Amino acid sequence: MKSVAANPDQYLKELPADRKEAVGKLRDTVLKNIPKGFKETMSYGMIGYVVPHESYPSGYHCDPKLPLPFVCIASQKNFIALHHMGIYASPEILKWFVDEYPKYSERKLDMGKGCIRFKYPEHIPYKLIGQLMKKFTVKEWVSLYEKNLKQSSKK
Repeated sequence: MKSVAANPDQYLKELPADRKEAVGKLRDTVLKNIPKGFKETMSYGMIGYVVPHESYPSGYHCDPKLPLPFVCIASQKNFIALHHMGIYASPEILKWFVDEYPKYSERKLDMGKGCIRFKYPEHIPYKLIGQLMKKFTVKEWVSLYEKNLKQSSKK
């Protein structure tokens, strides 16, 4: 179910007790490690980290009124999700993450193109997530986004 929370603090308050601590710790991990310039907001009913229009006026190509998304955290019905656009956009970062994951969690990696799913909150590899957050500055993310956008428009 998509949250209608107005801000990340309200989002956390609405979570069931068994999710509140893990999602809060995941949020703290992102905030502690994400490079300066990204902005925390609510994005698509999730806690989002975006490149604000002040830094990237073009916004998101699907809806330029929205800032450029980078990471989202969500509590879904059966799992906690970390949506990371950098993993989706960068084969190198994807490979790094997949290779590193078993060093930090005994659970099998459950992910889609850019969505990492955690069915067991006690097995979230916070230290690895912290390292992942440091992989892109705002400038690097915008550059990769634009490069991939140009390549997809040529197809």
